Amino acid sequence: MRVLLIEDETPLRVAVRDALADEGWRVITAADGQEGFDKALTEKPDLIVLDIMLPKLDGYALCRELRRLGHRVPVLMLTARGLVEDRVHGLDAGADDYLVKPFSLAELKARIRALRRRSQHEEEQPAGASFGDVQVDLVRRNVTRRGREVPLTAKEFGVLALLIQHAGQAVSREQFLDLVWGHTAFPTTRTVDNHIGRLRNKLEPDPAAPRYILTLPKTGYRLDSVITSVT
Repeated sequence: MRVLLIEDETPLRVAVRDALADEGWRVITAADGQEGFDKALTEKPDLIVLDIMLPKLDGYALCRELRRLGHRVPVLMLTARGLVEDRVHGLDAGADDYLVKPFSLAELKARIRALRRRSQHEEEQPAGASFGDVQVDLVRRNVTRRGREVPLTAKEFGVLALLIQHAGQAVSREQFLDLVWGHTAFPTTRTVDNHIGRLRNKLEPDPAAPRYILTLPKTGYRLDSVITSVT
């Protein structure tokens, strides 16, 4: 696995690089946001470990730009900022996980392994899907309805993508928490319900009587009447 480590603190960058290399992973490093962004495009890493407070280009902006360009590489943010608002900001920028400094190298490596498993799972997704008047491009992470773009947060899109991947099948709340949230923000099953509600408000003709994103009592949710496409 190829890991891109973007961290401006030299001692931490060296320590993390060596720890990841001990796992047999190839580690590419960058000391500022612009260098990291350029290497993310040219080196095509399997996973990015990204500090937030970086010179030239901060981690939030870097992650948002990667997602805007359609890059789905998993991103794990490292930061000394542990407030809930900061975690939400990072996740909404497109990060997949969030680890607050100081952290143990063992936990960092475990989270990287978990992200990689989730990424390999997501690679089985179709390239796109449609239901009703909604079109979803899973590669570019773009959703339109009646030809107009529908803005979704990173987690809302993750919930929708998982429903599409399992179109016509039940998806439990626990599956959503494991595959969309992982260990990022200590979510509960109510978090899943809230995101489903927001998706219905944005995508259903009548959110109070959903036709596509259906509730399965005591089980979870199912997406019906979906047409998928592959690359």
